[in-house]
Amino acid sequence: MKVIILRKKQFKAESKKLLDMMINSIYTHKEIFLRELISNASDATDKLYFKSLTDTSIATDKLAIRIDLDKDARTVTISDSGIGMTPEELEKNLGTIAKSDSLNFKNENEGDENMENIEVIGQFGVGFYSSFMVADKVEVVSKALGCDEAAKWVSEGADGYTIEPCEKDSVGTVITLHIKDDTENDNYSQYLEQYKIQELVKKYSDYIRYPIVMEMTSQVPDPEKEGEYITEVNDEVLNSQVPLWRKSKSEIKDEDYNEFYKQKFYDYTDPALVIHSKTEGQATFDALMFVPQNAPFDFYSKEYEKGLQLYSNGVLIMDKCGDLLPDYFSFVKGLVDSADLSLNISREILQHDHQLKIIAKAIDKKIKSELTKLLRKEREKYEKIWETFGVQIKWGVYADYGMNKDGLKDLLLFKSSNGGWATLKEYRDRMADSQDNIYYACGETAEKIALLPQCEAVKEKGYEVLYFTDDVDEFAIQMLMEYDGKHFANILKDDFDLSTDAEKEAMQKQNENSKEWLGKMKDLLGDEVTAVKLTNKLGSHAVSLAAEGYVSLEMAKVLSQMPGANDQMKAQLVLEISSSHPIAEKLANADEATLEKYTKILYNQARLIAGLSVENPTELADSIADLMV
Repeated sequence: MKVIILRKKQFKAESKKLLDMMINSIYTHKEIFLRELISNASDATDKLYFKSLTDTSIATDKLAIRIDLDKDARTVTISDSGIGMTPEELEKNLGTIAKSDSLNFKNENEGDENMENIEVIGQFGVGFYSSFMVADKVEVVSKALGCDEAAKWVSEGADGYTIEPCEKDSVGTVITLHIKDDTENDNYSQYLEQYKIQELVKKYSDYIRYPIVMEMTSQVPDPEKEGEYITEVNDEVLNSQVPLWRKSKSEIKDEDYNEFYKQKFYDYTDPALVIHSKTEGQATFDALMFVPQNAPFDFYSKEYEKGLQLYSNGVLIMDKCGDLLPDYFSFVKGLVDSADLSLNISREILQHDHQLKIIAKAIDKKIKSELTKLLRKEREKYEKIWETFGVQIKWGVYADYGMNKDGLKDLLLFKSSNGGWATLKEYRDRMADSQDNIYYACGETAEKIALLPQCEAVKEKGYEVLYFTDDVDEFAIQMLMEYDGKHFANILKDDFDLSTDAEKEAMQKQNENSKEWLGKMKDLLGDEVTAVKLTNKLGSHAVSLAAEGYVSLEMAKVLSQMPGANDQMKAQLVLEISSSHPIAEKLANADEATLEKYTKILYNQARLIAGLSVENPTELADSIADLMV
């Protein structure tokens, strides 16, 4: 076919507008141009490989993509040994923006069994024009398979383009970018540096299936002069080509996973858990995820950004896709590789469509499944993960009005009076038939909770108590409401009572008989408490504080620290005095002055036991000293 020189052509008006938009706003980062051009080169090489499956005359042993840099000429050249383009194809594919030859190729061969091994990356035909973000002139020389002559396409942007005949020995395409001069805000010269190109290939195109080759300069020891170095220039392959996550699990050792994780996610320790899965069905994707041993330094700060890396056929599309992870698994690191996602024209922003939701749901289910398996089979490993990230999972139970509580409840762990950690199921399995509720108490640490008067009394009756030590614990349990038909009971609440009916009746009479001096104590304390009463649930201890109503002591502590806290968020406190302790008799027989002093001391002691602050510690110390004299 004879190629003739074509006059300069103009882009269509809508194409000019789209080109201007794309250069100035569609792409977030200018460096994306290299990813787009390499992806296009990979597609062209795939097409030639596809042809070779039915045409044995086509050699495929040297398929590669090459990058050449020329600092003096300020050019970056990307060459491929792919199928190439005819002049008509250059006109059709590059003369109309958003015209994708790759998409046409995919559609035309849909259903062909040979397409199973072909990965078409570019499907929208806009990526090529990202070149104009860094170049003021772009030249494309291409020779198509089966065509005797080559053609050259040249454009300096929205003004238009020319196509003319040229010489090219081999089949394939060569794209030359004339890099812009630096400006005050943009350093375009960086794209002429070997280290920058190497970095971008590693970041975005590391898993392109064909070798990406570039001439690299390095300093090596001089074999003839000890202690001196010489400069060597050699072709080097910049990409890994085969992604770890696409290999069979049987081919991968633990050391391979660990090394990949540490290099990819900049950690110095091995991951606590590796999750490697391939999912097929409504959505087909590979996932490789890791649970770190340690929380990132900024994990609980506003600066922390959750998300998995997102790849499409081995090409990095998004460094952190937050939509793929629920907040309660935000500590998980890793990646997802899928060819099924609907990408927008820049491949940087995902359409929030049904496909993405299917993948996110499958990932959520997989993480839960693997954590559950670890909890069941390798308890010690799970407990270490829980100690680091358990709070985040508990927030997941509470968040979104408890929407995710059923899927997370069996992952929960709490310290227990039975010793060590306990799941809700383990607690439930150990419950006596006569026990109606799952008992818990809140405090700063498990050790401090164990010393609470109410806790001692409950344990003496043979019941197990769960120790809640995190701010979120009680909120999560309130949202959970019940587990396997058993409700949760806070043993530090005023209405908690394990007494028999006879014991309750006897205590009611004792309070009635002591109404006068209990009332005086209430008057002395004023609004600090809602009541002062005798109780039989403190074991050997004299006094304690309990809360009545919905807001418990621990909930009040948490709520009081929140912005806009008010009196409605305070716990309604009840001062409880052990009816069997000698102090009760002393209070009943005390004169007015002694009763006032005892009341203040007991109230402040109760606050200390509950982990609350004492308003006037000096007065408390002086009052105790006076009693000792």
